[in-house]
Amino acid sequence: MRMSVEQPLWRALSGYRVLTMLYAIGLFVTAYDEFPRPWVAITYYVVLFGWTLATLPKVSTAANCTKRFLAADLTIALAGILLTRAADAASRIESGGPTLPSIWTAGSVLAFAIKGGWRWAAFASTLVAAANLVERGAPTRDTVHNVILVWVASIAIGYVVEVARASERTLARALEIEAATRERERLARDIHDGVLQVLAMVQRRGTNLGGEAAELGRMAGEQEVALRTLVSGGLVPVPRVPEDGARGALGRAVDDPGDRRDPAAPDDGSGDSVPCDVRTLLAAYATATVTFSEPGSPVPLPAAAARELAAAVGAALDNVRKHAGEGARAWILLEDEPDELIVTVRDDGPGIPEGRLAQAEGEGRLGVAQSIRGRLRDIGGTAELVSVPGQGTEVELKVPKLPAKARRS
Repeated sequence: MRMSVEQPLWRALSGYRVLTMLYAIGLFVTAYDEFPRPWVAITYYVVLFGWTLATLPKVSTAANCTKRFLAADLTIALAGILLTRAADAASRIESGGPTLPSIWTAGSVLAFAIKGGWRWAAFASTLVAAANLVERGAPTRDTVHNVILVWVASIAIGYVVEVARASERTLARALEIEAATRERERLARDIHDGVLQVLAMVQRRGTNLGGEAAELGRMAGEQEVALRTLVSGGLVPVPRVPEDGARGALGRAVDDPGDRRDPAAPDDGSGDSVPCDVRTLLAAYATATVTFSEPGSPVPLPAAAARELAAAVGAALDNVRKHAGEGARAWILLEDEPDELIVTVRDDGPGIPEGRLAQAEGEGRLGVAQSIRGRLRDIGGTAELVSVPGQGTEVELKVPKLPAKARRS
């Protein structure tokens, strides 16, 4: 839905034109006996009344307010100012009596300001100032005061409108960039989960087999490095898929590239907002070396968030297999708190040396930075990693039970 910071100004201008038109007519009615040629004023007010009501749609939006309308509207305002001498007495004019359109004229100038900014406002208010000086015959203090007031006010409003439009464009662009960045992160996670893992596996297997397979592995390794560089430079990667083939429910729920969705996106009827039991997804990771501890009752979480949480756990376990060795043991603990879910993944490996995570991120290996933390951030959660060399690594994942929109409301 397109925003419009200036739409309230158009609504206010519509009301202003109607009220000031009635005000101008009321001034004439109260001083009717003082007009030597009231029929001139009556004719003008009939035109002004009909024009104001008929053109209300023209001042409802910027698109409807065309240049042709603005020119005609300003012409009626200027004509009313100049016709004052033909309708009113010279003594009233010289004593500072109002013109026929009175303050309705400011509505025409404001239309120029809202439509075209301060330059258009300066042009329209200059013409109104000239017409007032001609009508008065001499630049009296009251005339100069009123002219300057209209001039300054219209130019200021025009400038504010220009600033508001620029701010609106900047905000819209920022929202577009944010949406594009989120989509790039999602795509990068898919690349990290699929393509990079396959290339890494081909490199390892090819090196082990030797011969032509070794050359194929070398080429796969080069492509992996090139793709990691591309991803880390413009995109944001995600978790590694398990390599043991024991995917079960998790494989069906998480690793299907065609089934990835943004957890923050509204439900499209596909079931992303339907709660599912997190235990079912995490239980697929339980093996002889991975122990899974869970509550005795179901742990519901919207399906989209549950998939991202399970994938983050898979990334943490994949790091255990890769860095701690196939024989390393790992423990998964699922805790169901009143306001959030806490999943802790702990291993008995050698731990992560100080500075290694920053070094890996610089090399484009963003498994922890984005595969784990990035996924949790997307669903409104947090990920904390604690590692002491020689004492293993612990990853604590926290996911709020309420969606981000519900928490804000």
